[in-house]
Amino acid sequence: MNSLNTKANIKSPDEFYAELLAVHEGLSKAESDALNARLILLLANHIGDRQVLSEALQAARRKD
Repeated sequence: MNSLNTKANIKSPDEFYAELLAVHEGLSKAESDALNARLILLLANHIGDRQVLSEALQAARRKD
């Protein structure tokens, strides 16, 4: 069983963030929200591990 990795793990994180912002450019709020939903589902499918996904949901819900 794997566990959620919350440590920095993305190569070139600034480049990824810029790409993430760029893919939203010119979209309406509804289109941007739909893109985010599709991205979440694609990444969740890639992860595949239900325990890790549950941990991610709980971590994202926390406000601290």
